[in-house]
Amino acid sequence: MSDRIIREVYQVLEKRRDTPTHSYTSNLMQDDDKLAEDKILEKIGEEAAEVIIASKNDENLVHESADLIFHTLLLLVYKGVELDELYTEFDKRRR
Repeated sequence: MSDRIIREVYQVLEKRRDTPTHSYTSNLMQDDDKLAEDKILEKIGEEAAEVIIASKNDENLVHESADLIFHTLLLLVYKGVELDELYTEFDKRRR
């Protein structure tokens, strides 16, 4: 599998950050009474807990892992991290 899907998701998230719409991801990245970063971090915490539960129960692990990865990508986009920085870090770890 190529990184095409991850790149496409990343680009959509960047677009929703830069040109907000009435979407779930745009809403998470917009500051209101609760800071956007705090909202995203809460979601990552929730999704991480759901991955743990899914693993322990041997059910929905792929689905919950995709949610965690998605929200982690959302955080990276929000913080302005380029996707290639993530790939560079992965590359360092495989050596």
